[in-house]
Order: sequence, then C-alpha cells, then structure tokens
Amino acid sequence: MVETEEKERVLTLEEKIRALSPELQQRLESIIDSLLSENDNKPEGQFKLDWKGDLRHLRDKFTSVELQHLALEWRNEDVSTRHNNNS
Repeated sequence: MVETEEKERVLTLEEKIRALSPELQQRLESIIDSLLSENDNKPEGQFKLDWKGDLRHLRDKFTSVELQHLALEWRNEDVSTRHNNNS
C-alpha cells in the first residue's frame, strides 16, 4: 500500500526538475529564459492611440495601403535586426 501511495504522489515542480539529467536541466533553463524573455516583451495594458493623426502630412504622398506595406516592412526589418543580434 505504501508503494502505491508513493507512486501516485504528485511531484512538485522542483522535484521534477531535480529528477532530470543535468543536460535536460540546462535545456529546461534555456526554455524558461526564452519564455521569460517573451513575457518581458508583452505590452502592458491597452493600446494607446495617442499617435492618431500624426501621419496626416503623408496623406498626399501615400495611400493607406502603401503605408500599411511600409509599416510591415519596418516591423520585419526590426524583427530581423533583433534576430541577428541574438544569434
């Protein structure tokens, strides 16, 4: 009966980590660091629209679709730059 109870006992997270090999503990630490990094990059609160109207001076130069395409290019460049810096 005691053996059955021990097998059924739920391990704490700390106990589970200790049960892993050193290599798996290192992998887990890397995964946790990555998750924490993602969590730090999340915006807090609601989006602010305080920029509304700031591109009014560009209305005669670009259509809204062209501006959307430019914004996408800028975001992709930013992501590429961050990815290259982390490599």
